[in-house]
Amino acid sequence: METVLLVIHVMIAIFLIGVVLLQRSEGGALGIGGGGGGAMTGRGAANLLTRTTAGLAAAFMLTSILLAIVSGTHSAPSSILDAPASSTSDMDKTAPMVPEKPAEPSAPLSE
Repeated sequence: METVLLVIHVMIAIFLIGVVLLQRSEGGALGIGGGGGGAMTGRGAANLLTRTTAGLAAAFMLTSILLAIVSGTHSAPSSILDAPASSTSDMDKTAPMVPEKPAEPSAPLSE
């Protein structure tokens, strides 16, 4: 359930970002944006984008609240510090951690 809600939440967030970026800038952000005509000009497109933004924002808040509720229903918090130590039986099957003693040198070389 939590995974499904999380996927829906991420999809809503991506769509919300896209819809906000499609809207025309009305601020004076250093004179950029908001100029010229485009495919989505007119009041009808602005109203559609505004309503879509409001709907996606409401859905985003709803999924945020639902995720908070679902994540809070876990019975007890789990921590790796509370778990018992793992057994060393798996380590017995591996190579030793201490290197072997180096071989002693043979008789000195004579010249």
